[in-house]
Amino acid sequence: MAKAIVPATTANLGPGFDALGLALNLYNIFTLEETGSGLEVNVLPEGEVRLPLNERNLAYRAAKRLLDEVGYTSLGLKLTIENDVPMGRGLGSSSTAIVGGLAAANVLAGARLTKDEIFALASEIEGHPDNVGPAIYGGFTICYPTQSGFKAVSYKPSDSLTPVILIPNSTLETKKARGVLPTEVSMTDAVFNIARSSLLASVILEGRADLLHDAMVDRLHQPYRAPLIPGLLDVIREVQSVPNVGIALSGAGPSLICIVEKTNQSRFSELVEGIIKEKQWDYTVKPAEFDLVGVTAS
Repeated sequence: MAKAIVPATTANLGPGFDALGLALNLYNIFTLEETGSGLEVNVLPEGEVRLPLNERNLAYRAAKRLLDEVGYTSLGLKLTIENDVPMGRGLGSSSTAIVGGLAAANVLAGARLTKDEIFALASEIEGHPDNVGPAIYGGFTICYPTQSGFKAVSYKPSDSLTPVILIPNSTLETKKARGVLPTEVSMTDAVFNIARSSLLASVILEGRADLLHDAMVDRLHQPYRAPLIPGLLDVIREVQSVPNVGIALSGAGPSLICIVEKTNQSRFSELVEGIIKEKQWDYTVKPAEFDLVGVTAS
């Protein structure tokens, strides 16, 4: 039996479309066991019917991919998934499935693939490295393409910063959110995002809370996805009025990731809860922490 614990992620971080991400301390757990025959998939808590319970299950497909890759065969498999990362909210639930399946299969097969090798497989399956990078390495990840695929580097965010997640009850399909993006952007917008992404990296590492507002602004995906999420721009506008706070879509949305000063997390959360209640917006405010380890498997 093998078990993998995988953190949630927030990808497309601010202006870092398909490049920057952070790992968060919400976790999905994937347990893989050998059995006599066939495939059994269980999802906890019981009643979570949105996940396929057959060969189409994403975690199983990732596990099978690694087992095939290393030439390991088994008579049957039992996969148990314990979900704590909200699905369809832009918090990397699908990435946890890919990484969890790969990491658990790696242990089960005794393959001893490194995190870099698992990242290469995960990026190939997922297609967007900033989704799986933080789940594998933890911390603040910068992902970039190479001639042979993708690579990533991970850094520890400043101790002075911490995340707060705004999670709506509504969901948004990633495929739909990606479908509204343009195939080309202006040079002005490209330069804008390059500048802000560079600024954001320094802000995350150095803890420059006074620059969070400017560093989290995006022009490449958020404006195009906003019409799919009613009230999004109103929520962002209200939160941006709070000093020393950065806010952006988490992944493809509809959740929002806020980065604040750690000493101000409780006060900020209370303030936003008050705004949400007053405006009657359907969001849950969840103070969180950065995960600094990434996937663990045993």
